[in-house]
Order: sequence, then C-alpha cells, then structure tokens
Amino acid sequence: MPISALLGEVSAGLLAGAMAITLVAGVLVGLVIQALVRKLQKTALEKELQARIAAAEAEAERIKARAEAEAKSEFIERRAEFDAETQTVRAELRNEEKRLSKREDLVDQKMETLAAKERSVETAERAINEREKALVAKDRQLNDLIAQQKTQLMKVANMTAEEARQLLLERVEKDIQREAAQMVQRELEKAEETAEPRAREIIITAIQRYAAEHTGESTVSTVDIPSDDMKGRVIGREGRNIRAFEKATGVDVIVDDTPGVVVVSGFDPVRREVARLSLEKLIQDGRIHPSRIEELVAETQKEVNRHIQEVGKQTLLDANVRGVHPKLVGLLGRLHYRTSYGQNVLKHCMEVAYLSQVIADEIGVSGALARRCGLLHDIGKAVDHEVEGGHPEIGAELCKRYGEKEEVIEAAAGHHGDVQTRFVYTPIVAAADAISASRPGARRETLERYVQRLEKLEGIAAAFEGVKQAYAIQAGREVRVLVDAEMVDDRLAAKVAHDIAKRVEEEMQYPGEVKVTLIRELRYVEYAR
Repeated sequence: MPISALLGEVSAGLLAGAMAITLVAGVLVGLVIQALVRKLQKTALEKELQARIAAAEAEAERIKARAEAEAKSEFIERRAEFDAETQTVRAELRNEEKRLSKREDLVDQKMETLAAKERSVETAERAINEREKALVAKDRQLNDLIAQQKTQLMKVANMTAEEARQLLLERVEKDIQREAAQMVQRELEKAEETAEPRAREIIITAIQRYAAEHTGESTVSTVDIPSDDMKGRVIGREGRNIRAFEKATGVDVIVDDTPGVVVVSGFDPVRREVARLSLEKLIQDGRIHPSRIEELVAETQKEVNRHIQEVGKQTLLDANVRGVHPKLVGLLGRLHYRTSYGQNVLKHCMEVAYLSQVIADEIGVSGALARRCGLLHDIGKAVDHEVEGGHPEIGAELCKRYGEKEEVIEAAAGHHGDVQTRFVYTPIVAAADAISASRPGARRETLERYVQRLEKLEGIAAAFEGVKQAYAIQAGREVRVLVDAEMVDDRLAAKVAHDIAKRVEEEMQYPGEVKVTLIRELRYVEYAR
C-alpha cells in the first residue's frame, strides 16, 4: 500500500477519533452544564422557598400581633363598658338607698305626727266627753226649771201651754198682716207719685254729668311706605313674603295702585294691630323674608299683649277700681280692640261705670260698687269669640271664677234682663248700659253682623279635628285653615277642606262664594353650633 494511502487512512482514522472524542466531550460538557443548571435552579428554588417561608412567618407574626392588639382593645372596651355599667348600677343603688332612707324618715315622721294627732284627739275626746256630761246636767236643770215655769203659768192662766202659744201667734199674725198691708199701701201710693219723675230725674242727671266722645272702629289700617319699590319687596318673589305675612298674622294685605300706602284688612282689631306694627317694623328694618316675618310677628304679638295689660291697668286707675284679678285686667285691656255695633267696648264699659256710679249716688247706694259692676258688665265680650254662649253668661262665669262679688256677677249676667235680680245694682247697670248704647251714633249694627259672620266662619273651620288655626280674610270671602301635618295627611286634607266648605254652605248665609284654603306644612328646624 502506498504511504500516501496509508497516511490518508491514518488521517481519516485520527479525524474520526477526534470527532468521536469531541462528541463525547460535548456530551460530557452538556451533562456537566445541565447538572450545574439543575443545581443553580435548585439553589434558587430553595432561596425562594426560604424567602416565602420567612414572609409567611412574618405575616403570621403580624396577624398574631394584630389579633392580640384587637383582642386587647376589645378586652379594654369590654372592661370599660363593664366598669361604666357597674358604676351606673352602683349609682342607681346608692340613689335607691337614699330614696329608701328618705322614705323611712318620712314614714317615721308621719308615724310621730299620727301619734301626736292620736294623743291630741284622745285629749279632745276626753274634753268633749266632760263637756257633754256638763251639758247633760245643765239640760236636766233647764228642763226642770221650764217644767216648773209651765206649771206655774198654767195655774195662773188656767190654759195649757199649747193653747197659750196658739193664742199669742194668732194675735201677732193679725197685727203683722195689718201693719204690712198699711205699709205696702203707703209705699205704693208714694211710688206712684214719685217713681216716674224721680227715675227720669236720675237718668237725666246721670247723662248730664257724664258725656264721652264716640270712637268708631274700622276694619282696615293703612301703613305708609317710603317708595313703591318697597311694595315689591313686601310681596316677595312669587308672592312668598305676603303669603307668609298673611299666614302669620291672619289678616289680608292689600297692595294696590295707591301710592305710598299698603292696606291691612281684618275684622279682628288685635290681629290687625299686630299686623300693622309688624309691617311697619319690617319696612323700617328692610329685611323682608318669611323667617324674619315670623320672628317680627311673634315679637310684636308679645308687645301688643303687654300693651293690652297696660291698657287694662290704666283703665282700672281711671275708673278708680281696685283689687281686680290680673286675668280680668288683661281681658279688660282686650276690650280696647273690641267693638260692638261699631262702638268701642272699653269706652262703653267706662261710660257704663260712670253712669252707674251717678245713678247709685242719686238713689243712695254704694257708688264704688256700682262703678265696679258697670266696668266689668261686658267683660265676657273679650272672649265671646273663643267660648260658647252669650257674653252675659261668659262674663258672669269669669267674674265668679276670679273672685268678684255676687253683685258684680249678677250685673254681668243680668244687665240684659236675662236673670231674676236680687241686687239693686243689676237694674242700675242695665239702665246705664241702655243709656250708653242708645246715644245717637253710638252703634252701627251692620259692623256687628259682619264681625259675627266672620267669627262664625272661623268657628266652623276651627271645629274640625286636626285644625290648628283658622283665619277669615278677604272680607269673609276666604277662610284659610292651618292643619296639624301629623294628624292630617294629604288625602285627609282634601276631605277636611271639602267638609268645611259643605258645613259653611249648610250653616251660613252669605253673598257670592266662600273659598276654603287648607294649608298643610311640615317644618324641621335644626341649629348648627
């Protein structure tokens, strides 16, 4: 074989061996690398596992610490609650112990008081028994003396005691009847001669000695405003201010084209005065909104009430009447705002008081008592729109309730001739009342009928259950009814309005129609502090 061929085969064998070695080496290197990789992965996994275990243990520690903290906090709260409850129970027990101790003391005191009373009663009984024995002994002695006197009288007169008494009574009765008949005849003849001229003289003298001007009350009041722009502020946006004002005062506010004037209309003079003063204050203040309106109306109402009390006190001073109950003083002041057939009732009462005094002085009875009767005779008119019955019955009940004399009570009840009189002051007040009322121009009947109709309209509306307030406005063409929102819901409100309208149709006579406006309102007030 040639050398070159041999070298070629050797080279090929070496090359194949080298390749085989290289392959084996590559496999070994791959195995080594794979083992290293696995070892590295195992190490990483072990580190990650240890990290997670550490994190889990830390989380467990945190959870445990939080649970311990919550448990400790709950334990503290429970302990605090238990301590508070314990203190409360202890306080209640102490209070109960104090109450029981006080009751025991009171019981002991009552027992001592009862024992003292029993001793005093026993002493009084012994004294009474002794007095009874003494009276019985005296009674026996008197009976013995009377029997002896009767025996002696019968021996002297030859008559029994009954016969003597009957004879004496017959003689006395005949003498009394004869003298009474003579006295009655003399008085009748004297009365026929002097009664009518004397009565005319007394009445004319009373009228001449007292004269007072007449003041007629109207049903409207005017309030001056600085500019016509103020009218818009009084009305408010979409009329909310004027509605709030009318609702708070119960009057009708008329804003028309008359420059510089707003008219307040209402049949109740007290309400009208409150509304007039409130509106003047609102215009001066300049802040006109519903809440301010309600606040000012409430303040003005208090001022008017104080003024009513002052008017009552001043009237008593002017009339020189003392010792009147404070309630009657306030009612007397309310008469300053009350009219009867257009006549101011307070001025009328003053007239009747003075006229009654003059008449009483002329006939020789107490002028001071007559003046008191005349001043209080119409006191029932202060509340006759709030209480059922006529003003004489109401006035008599008020005078009786507040400790007035029987003469004053009878004058209030009978000055229209409704009751049988026992005292002379009742006809005196009736005569003075007639004199004051019959003067030319003293009264206007149409106004009284108008006021009565409006009062009846308000009374019908206020009689329904759930109605808080009722105001007649628009000269009686509308009645506004305020109901309790908790007692009357929306559906019941419609029924109440319908029932009021039907009742007005059945019980009243009026021209045109009457509008019934029912207002149901819920209002909640909170304060931020």
